[in-house]
Amino acid sequence: MEITNSKNNKLKSVAEWKELVSEYQQPHLGRAIWQIVNTLGTVFLIWVLLYLTLSISWWLTIGLSLLAGLFLVRAFIIFHDCGHGSFFKSKKANHVLGFISGMLTFTPYHHWRWEHAMHHATNGDLDRRGIGDIWTLTVKEYLSSSRLTRINYRFVRNPFILFVFAPLFLFMVLERFPSSKCKPRERRSVHVMNLALLVWCLVMGSIFGFLPFLVIQVIMMAVAGTCGIWLFYVQHQFEDTYWAQGEDWDFTAAAMEGSSYYKLPKVMQWFSGNIGFHHIHHLNAMIPNYNLERCHKSDPFFQIAPELNLFTSLKSITFRLWDEDNSKMIGFRELKRQLAIEDFKEAA
Repeated sequence: MEITNSKNNKLKSVAEWKELVSEYQQPHLGRAIWQIVNTLGTVFLIWVLLYLTLSISWWLTIGLSLLAGLFLVRAFIIFHDCGHGSFFKSKKANHVLGFISGMLTFTPYHHWRWEHAMHHATNGDLDRRGIGDIWTLTVKEYLSSSRLTRINYRFVRNPFILFVFAPLFLFMVLERFPSSKCKPRERRSVHVMNLALLVWCLVMGSIFGFLPFLVIQVIMMAVAGTCGIWLFYVQHQFEDTYWAQGEDWDFTAAAMEGSSYYKLPKVMQWFSGNIGFHHIHHLNAMIPNYNLERCHKSDPFFQIAPELNLFTSLKSITFRLWDEDNSKMIGFRELKRQLAIEDFKEAA
C-alpha cells in the first residue's frame, strides 16, 4: 500500500523502501576504521597540541579548543552510530567504541541509546512527546497553559537559552543524572560514565592544570553542544515539518516529512558526519553515517524530503509552536497576528 503525503507525493510502502535501503545498512570495516583515525585520532592529536600551546599562547590554545569542538561533533556521530548498532557489525565493538566516544562527549552510552531510541519511535507523534526531543507545544496547548508554564516555555525556547546555555547544561549537568523512567542498565551506565569522567578530569587536570583544563573543556563542549543541538533542532523544527496524533501518525511519513535533508557545504557536511541526510537516518537508523549520502542519491523517493540549506534553516529560529489548524510551525509573532485577526472578527 502506498501512502500519500501532505504535498501529494506518493510515499513508498515500508516493504518498498526497506528493499531500497537494505544494501546501505551494511557496515564497512575500512570506512569505520578510517573515521576513527581521522576523528578520534585527530582529537587525541589536538589534546597533545593543546598541551604544547599552553606555554606559547592562550590564543593558540583557544583556537585549537574551538577546532576540537568541531571534531567532537563528528565524534558524537560515531557515538550515535554505535548507539544504533550501525558503525560495526560487532555489537561488542559498537558498545566499546560507544563508551569511549561517549567519554569525549560527556554522554552515558546506554542511557543515551534508550533515550534516543524513544526519539526515533515517537518522532512527530503528538501523543508521545517528552523523551529525547525538544519541548514543543501546540498553539492550543500553549493558549490553555498557565501563565507560569507560558513564561517557562518562552524561556526554554529562547534562542540564547536553546543554543548557547542549554547545550552546556545538558551535556555537563543533566547527563550526569539518569531518567526516572529508565531501566537499571541505563541507570548504571550514567553512574559508570560519571566515574570514568571523574578519573578523566583528575588525570587531565593534573597534566594541564585544573583551570586551563576546565577552560579548554568548556570551550570544546560549548562548540560541540551548540552545533549538535542546532543540527537536532533544525532537522525536526522547520516550518512544514510533520506532527500527527494517535492513529494518524505514520512512521514513513514522520521520517520523510518530519526529518529534513539539511544540505550543507561539504566541509560542514564532513564535520557533522553526514547527519544532514536525516530523513534517510530516520527511515533506517541501521545505515552508517558514511552510507547516508549514497543512499540519498540512489532513488528519487529519498529526494522528496524537505530540503533546507544554511540560509533557509535560519528561519527555524523563529518557530516556537505547532499550529494544528494550519499544519505548520509558527512563532509567537504569528500567533499574536492570528489572535488579533480573531479579535477583530469577533468585534465586527
